[in-house]
Amino acid sequence: MARYRDQLPQLSNTLFLTDGGLETTLIFREGLDLPDFAAFDLLKSDSGYKALETYYRTYASIAKEHQVGFILESATWRSNPDWGTRLGYTEDALKEANQHAIAMLHTIRQEYETAQSPMVISGCIGPRGDGYIPEAMMTIAAAKAYHQPQIQIFRDAEADLVTAITMNYVEEAIGIGLAAQAVGIPVVISFTVETDGKLPTGQALGEAIAQVDAATHNAPAYYMINCAHPTHFEQALREDATWVKRIRGIRANASTQSHAELNESTELDDGNPVELGQQYHELRDRWSHFTVLGGCCGTDHRHVVAICEACLPKR
Repeated sequence: MARYRDQLPQLSNTLFLTDGGLETTLIFREGLDLPDFAAFDLLKSDSGYKALETYYRTYASIAKEHQVGFILESATWRSNPDWGTRLGYTEDALKEANQHAIAMLHTIRQEYETAQSPMVISGCIGPRGDGYIPEAMMTIAAAKAYHQPQIQIFRDAEADLVTAITMNYVEEAIGIGLAAQAVGIPVVISFTVETDGKLPTGQALGEAIAQVDAATHNAPAYYMINCAHPTHFEQALREDATWVKRIRGIRANASTQSHAELNESTELDDGNPVELGQQYHELRDRWSHFTVLGGCCGTDHRHVVAICEACLPKR
């Protein structure tokens, strides 16, 4: 059974980690081939499966060692019908990949979870299209219909929640929120922003959160920001804004480069882990309810350790 679906422990004020930049780590650090940035494609081979297991165990060990919670986010950011078809997956094969991705996380949780380190399993949902560029934008109804089958798979596989990562326009986020409501599983929406702190559509982050909440009757358990450096969005966060209280998670990039620059980059920009940890500490000083912390592009276990150690209360 889903262990935490009815009471997500990360809604408390205790620290929860996520992993770092899964795809950039596997490509640039491990030298693996991820066609179309699709980490789920590794599940089809024994060696790929083991590479993913090793990746998750690294982060689960960090959480266990530091006695903090951990969000086990599945390697399924690209495992939707459009990307699956591009990679040659049938509908049944794609369903099986999504199921296997969640099953792996159940195994990891069984191995590493402790009373001090609760581990929550999340089914990761990526955008239908490009993560940086809002193209071929769907209506709310179309987005709900498109994403609901994958959300249903995650629910039936006993994930605790689903998390929509790198959402770049609001209609897709609303559709996902409504789909999760329809199948009865908690949902988290993580928006990406440009260097000006706005969504790639130009919409202000606060307006996007307010629009999703209004259209879904506050369906998201909370919101996150991912795939942007803290310097890109910290100016958009105002202490007097009620919508900021709806944000609980940060998964920042290691690099200060824009999305356009990252798209053109052929080398990994992993920034400075200690500096990134300090930037997270400063964010937490201003907004103590930012409790779900991890990394995105360019980050790895070094960054997550630095973030954790910078943000943990002094013992």
